[in-house]
Parts: sequence; structure tokens; C-alpha cells
Amino acid sequence: MTFSRRDFLQGSGAALGAWALSGGPARAATHPPFKLDAGVFSQKVRADGPATEVWGFNGSVPGPVLRFAQGDKVDLHVVNHLPQVTTVHWHGLRVPNDMDGVPHVTQHPIEIGGSFDYRFALPDAGTYWYHPHQSSFEQVPRGLYGAFIVEEPRPVQVDREVVWVLADFKLGDDNKQVEDFGKVLDFGSDGRHGNVFTINGTAAGPDRKLELRPNERVRLRLINAASARLFRLEFVGHAPWVVSYDGQPVSPHPIPDGKLFLAPGQRTDLVIDGSAAPGATHAVVDRRGTGTQIASIAYAGKPVRARRLGRPAAMAPNRLVEPRLDKATRHYLMFDGGVKGMPAIAQVDGKPMKVEEIMAQHGITWTMNYTAQHEHAMMHEPLFHMKRGEHVVLRMVNNTNFEHPMHLHGHFFRVLAHNGKPNAMREWRDTVILGPRGSCDIAFVADNVGEWMFHCHILDHAAGGMMGTVVVDD
Repeated sequence: MTFSRRDFLQGSGAALGAWALSGGPARAATHPPFKLDAGVFSQKVRADGPATEVWGFNGSVPGPVLRFAQGDKVDLHVVNHLPQVTTVHWHGLRVPNDMDGVPHVTQHPIEIGGSFDYRFALPDAGTYWYHPHQSSFEQVPRGLYGAFIVEEPRPVQVDREVVWVLADFKLGDDNKQVEDFGKVLDFGSDGRHGNVFTINGTAAGPDRKLELRPNERVRLRLINAASARLFRLEFVGHAPWVVSYDGQPVSPHPIPDGKLFLAPGQRTDLVIDGSAAPGATHAVVDRRGTGTQIASIAYAGKPVRARRLGRPAAMAPNRLVEPRLDKATRHYLMFDGGVKGMPAIAQVDGKPMKVEEIMAQHGITWTMNYTAQHEHAMMHEPLFHMKRGEHVVLRMVNNTNFEHPMHLHGHFFRVLAHNGKPNAMREWRDTVILGPRGSCDIAFVADNVGEWMFHCHILDHAAGGMMGTVVVDD
């Protein structure tokens, strides 16, 4: 039996006894509660001028790096000192449904001054992150996000590790955040973009340095926590190895075309080898748009070893059930709308509505399978139902002129094809980019029971209608 959101809200709250997914590591260490305090404070974002008022966890943007071992059980006590209700979603983690942090679907929102305890096991190693799922189009770009690292029993061998959480802020000349969240034009176009790129909460640029010693090997965990910005990163003078996408190990390989595409919600782990002499400096450039330099790789010190290392060894994969295409159920999702298109509306929040009414009255600009909903609306019907253990192939067809990084909660999926062309790598992901007027085929096994969000991770798009759920029945 599956909880519907109505069943859940009529109950007594999250069932705290659900700790583990089946198939997780047999041994697990239990950690004492860790407090995450969501609040308002000031932080230096730009080097010049006054500090900026931000929202964040434990007094910093990004929030603390939550680091555990694969198989651990965690207990996270979240306290809300924001001026809004909130939740926390553990992006990419296969948690029990009642721990997923989706308001009105898996839990009540955390009231102002209230708290909620998230308890779950960690069956999968990798790079993940956490952020609100309540008014996420506002709360995330204000600064509410952080890295969540689950360490492998046998990680890739490096000399050290660095975490970069990439995002942006929209600031005025006075360094105050521009209060223009929730504009329908942003909902229906590329989303709300900041004008200040950030790495780990402070302004990016040539002065932000990744310092390397010659022949040193570094693991760089990259997380795109921006609400709308897509990055296309080039590490000038270097040839990094990709070792995982969205936390899932892959056979180490160079960045395709030398420029790493990183959409909102996605993560990529790179292994970078120091390849220059002391005193050398190379740029890290975002080739998306104008080619902004976001950081420098700067060399100093004595060589770590006599010569550069070769291709790194692949990490052991997480234990995921391989989808069988020959026995899979086929589903389709059609995406319509945007400011350059017309939403093909049949229903909004479960009610019939005229097309000309939807943008003016409701801010709805997108549809999935000809329906749309406000953020976490209570009356919306799931996009489709699946039985536990069902093998699924899903074809997504984008009838819009915009990109959509689509994120499925509670599961990972194989990426089978883009625009009808087979994807040779067939990597596991939880967030995949759907190109303008393009298509994408994915496959997965529906093995995590509950009602799961499936939405665009350009958070303005999600708020503008590109948010739905899928149900896995027991």
C-alpha cells in the first residue's frame, strides 16, 4: 500500500522508523543527531562593499558539508528560523519517501520556529547536496543549500579532495539581494539568473584559486546549486578525468569536447592532475555565454612525485538494479509551454482551465502531459503509477524552446538516448538535461515505494508548472 499525500497529511507525520532501503550495505554506523539551523544572517559575497543578507544553514552559505560513510545511518535535526515555512530535500539520496522533504507530499512544511527530524540510511556513495523544496525558486537562490558527501569504502586514489558548490546571487550595487523572486517572465523563460557567480558562497573570478603542486592529484567534487544557471566549464591547460556523474561512478574518461556541461542539480566528480611548473597559472572558464573566468589553477611548491599519474582506476559502482528493456513498461512525457510557446493545458491543479487564463491568473507557463500544477498542489494527479520492482522506460519529448534538467526523486536511471541517438555510456543519473525541441530516453527500476517528485531543476520552471509526481505502489 502506498501513502497518498492526503493519507500522509491525515496521519501523525513522518514514520521515523524507516531507516534503510533494501539492498543497502549490511553494516551501518549510527551517528548522533546533527543540527541544521536554517536562518537569516550576513555574509561577504563580493570582496568589496558591505556584506549581503543571505539565508543559509548554520550561519554559512553554503551550509556545512555533511560527510558520512556509505552504509551510515544519519539523524539530522532541522530547525526553521526563516521568515517562511521550509523543508529540506536530500538531492540524489535514495531515502525513504517520508524523509524526502517535499511539503504537502511527504511531510508537513516546517513551521516558522519549528523543527523536523530526518533519519535515513545511506546505501549509495557519491556526491549529493541538500536544499529546500518549499518555495525553492526563492529559498535556494537566497543561499539555502549545502554539499552532502557519502564516502566510498575504496575511493579513487588522490592526494586530496576539494568541494566546489557553484551558484549565483542577484545583487544590486549596494550588495543587497534583488527582491524580484517569482516573476512570471522568469518562470516562462530561462529562469532567474544572478549577476554574481559564486564558488562556495563567495564571488568567483580570476582571484579564486585552486592551488596545486606539480604532479599532485586532486579530486574535485562539483555541485551546481544554482536555481537556473547552466555551466559549461573548461579547465584550460588541463585534461581532467570524469570519475562520476550525479554520484554514480563511471569508467574514468576525459571531459567530452573538453568542456563540462553542468546543469542545475547535477554533480560531476573530476580527477585533476597538476601539469605545470611552480608559478604557472591557468584559467577555469565558464564557456556558457560570454566566457567568464570563474577561477584560476595556480601552481606553487615542490612536485608531489616525479611524474604525473596515468588514468585513475574506476570506483566500484553502487548497488543499483539494472533495468531490463525487454520487460519494461513504456511511458511518455510531453513538455509544452514557455514564453515562446503556448502551454497545451487540459488541467491546472486537477481543474479544467482556459489557456488565456493560466498565465495571467496563476503564473503557469509549462505543462507535462498537458497538465500543470502550482508548487506541490494537493489536487494534482500523479503522472503515472508503477508497481514496486517494475522495469520502466520513459521517453521525454521537449516541445519547448528551452532546456530542462529533469530530476527524479528517490531513484537513479540509465540514460539510454538523446534525440533518438543511443547514448554509448548509458550512465546512471538522477538529473538529466532535456535539450530544446529534443528528446531523452531513460530507464530505471521502480524499487523505492512512495509518491516521488519529478520536475525541472530550473526552479522557476518547476514553480511555473513543470512539476509532477510518479507513484511506486507496494
